[in-house]
Amino acid sequence: MKSNLFYSLILLLFVSCSQPSGLTMPTANTIEIDQDDTKDSIIIKAAHVVPTANQYSALKNEYIAFIHFGPNTFTRMEWGSGKESPEIFDLENLDTDQWCSAIKAAGMKMVIFTAKHHDGFCLWQSRYTDHGIMSTPFQGGNGDVLKELSASCQKYGLKLGIYLSPADLFQIENSEGLYGNLSEYTERVIPRPIEGRPFENKTTFKFLVDDYNEYFLNQLFELLTEYGPVHEVWFDGAHPKRKGGQTYNNEAWKELITTLAPEAVTFGMGDVRWGGNESGSTRETEWNVIPSNFDAQAELLGGREQLYEASELHYLMAETNTSIREGWFYRDETNQKTRSADDVFDIYERSVGGNSIFLLNIPPNREGEFSPIDVEVLIEVGKRIDETYSINLLDGAKGPKQALDQDELSFVLLDEGESSIEFKTPKPITTNRFVIQEAITTHSERIEKHALDAWINNAWEEIATATNVGYKRILRFPEVTSNKFRLRVLESRLQPTISNVSAHYYKTRPPQLSIKRDIDGMVEIKPQEHTFRWKVQADDMAKDINSGLEIRYTLDGSTPTKDSELYSEPFLVTSGEVKAIAFNNEEIGSEASNLFGVIKKEWVLMNMDSEQKGYSGVNAFDENADTYWLSNASGSSHYLSIDLTQVYTLKGFTYTPQTNNSEGMIEKGEIKVSQDGKSWSVLEEFEFGNLINDPSPRRHYFDKPVNTRYIMIQSKVIAGDGKSAAIAELDFLIE
Repeated sequence: MKSNLFYSLILLLFVSCSQPSGLTMPTANTIEIDQDDTKDSIIIKAAHVVPTANQYSALKNEYIAFIHFGPNTFTRMEWGSGKESPEIFDLENLDTDQWCSAIKAAGMKMVIFTAKHHDGFCLWQSRYTDHGIMSTPFQGGNGDVLKELSASCQKYGLKLGIYLSPADLFQIENSEGLYGNLSEYTERVIPRPIEGRPFENKTTFKFLVDDYNEYFLNQLFELLTEYGPVHEVWFDGAHPKRKGGQTYNNEAWKELITTLAPEAVTFGMGDVRWGGNESGSTRETEWNVIPSNFDAQAELLGGREQLYEASELHYLMAETNTSIREGWFYRDETNQKTRSADDVFDIYERSVGGNSIFLLNIPPNREGEFSPIDVEVLIEVGKRIDETYSINLLDGAKGPKQALDQDELSFVLLDEGESSIEFKTPKPITTNRFVIQEAITTHSERIEKHALDAWINNAWEEIATATNVGYKRILRFPEVTSNKFRLRVLESRLQPTISNVSAHYYKTRPPQLSIKRDIDGMVEIKPQEHTFRWKVQADDMAKDINSGLEIRYTLDGSTPTKDSELYSEPFLVTSGEVKAIAFNNEEIGSEASNLFGVIKKEWVLMNMDSEQKGYSGVNAFDENADTYWLSNASGSSHYLSIDLTQVYTLKGFTYTPQTNNSEGMIEKGEIKVSQDGKSWSVLEEFEFGNLINDPSPRRHYFDKPVNTRYIMIQSKVIAGDGKSAAIAELDFLIE
């Protein structure tokens, strides 16, 4: 104990006597924690963990595109089986220029392409398999989607990233497949020569690997040497199925990548990490200096308490990923909804402005293009980003030069503890956005809490607060007009730095709308409540409501206009789709919609196999997604049956999973019907993929409508090999 105290005192003395640089030890990307480190010395070490040059370059990309394309596009499935015939990929046209034009207009800087998803289907001309585009009719078997995309990226000035799935269901299900075939580890040369297909790049490697690792490395070599510079290699951690205890030689993969793509970062292998969900949710506090061992889905990763328990600290930046559509692959234009521009712009500000990278998936359709509605959203978001952030309202302001010069290498070094800097503009400005950046390449992430003040009515008034900053923090607040602003650092790790500050103005649009129905069938339309812990947008919405906001809606499936029905109070909807748009003078908001099934007021719970205390079966149809039915943990098969109290012609159903945790999400199951409530027959099987990562409501349409009063849902497979079934809400759609 005495040695620990002595070590701590020495470090603190070193800090107090340090030079004005604010550095007390060498910086590094990874710093080990010693057994005799104290809490104070651990924080000192954390304040010296910095990104690599490649990581910092990736952070500056900020907003990047993901493209999921393949057999799933044509089967309309989220995850393939690996058993699909290549001819299912029935592509006739391909326009990667259209993809890149839209991506560029959105303000994105890079495209990550799924060259091979979990099904094992290859979208480039690989030498090492015939399970891919070479076995399809597209361009007579000579097509190469990646080649065309690479050319389009160069044309539009976009960087290229590659997604290569370690999971490979074709190599698992194929009788001659290499995945988990229990082959011996022997020294092998990468790439393996293929007669008639020599490589221009003559680099070779020798690795001790088995058959599947050799196959994977050969394909990595192709992707990293024949399609131009690659700036990110993306390894998905998802595994629909495993076989033979297959392991991956990550060290060999990493060596090959760093040699052949020296400017690339790797996702899932030490450079970039998953943000913890696939819905676009962000943390209030997103540290990138975190323990090497961490839970990607934890509420907080790099707080002081987490650092104290670490054996090693590492700079590992977050990537916030989600899709512009419901699901990673394109399905259709009618039932698969697209995110609104409001939604995407909100995620942009929360992710990029919350110390992470925003990775947005845009899935091409079966015509080889982005859907027009997706393109509209991308263009609108890009327009908003440009209009908001291309103009710095602090240009010409007085204050610390190093914070105002927009030079990422210069910075203001503040005092440890509470400190502040002030900025004064030549004349008052109206702002509702403030951007702050730390000098993370030289001084790590140090700010733990900060506040922004404006000089209003001859006094300082606090207008926004937040926790950490890191690469970038975007503060959002109701608009204020002033010519003096003060940034206060309230808590920090050692002496914090401010590299850049800027002020901006976002032209407020009419708010996103929420359309909900109660148990009696009464529909309420109102500004959407913000679910991401940023409270200021709700304030803005309330202000909009009090400034002549109009909500117009339709019940016939058409897009609302200013001549549509004016919403004034809740109204009855027995079934069908409600669409609504907010109008504010000449400004038009994003369209919101909700498809309602049968009114649930008279429904009766008939039976179920079990329920846990506090999770009653009636919760599955109480029109409250915050409550849910949860069965006992007795296996994968559970059921719940309902009496709709009259016969309806049903065309499908909607399953809403509970979102408190990942328990009980029904991945596969059956819908059964009965004429008397006693004898049941299977109507149809259903399957919902990727529920744990994206627990959004899922819809299944029956092959043909069915007339019934009694209906049952029975689980067959629970996501994550769970043993309980859970339902937050069931909705049955009628003709």
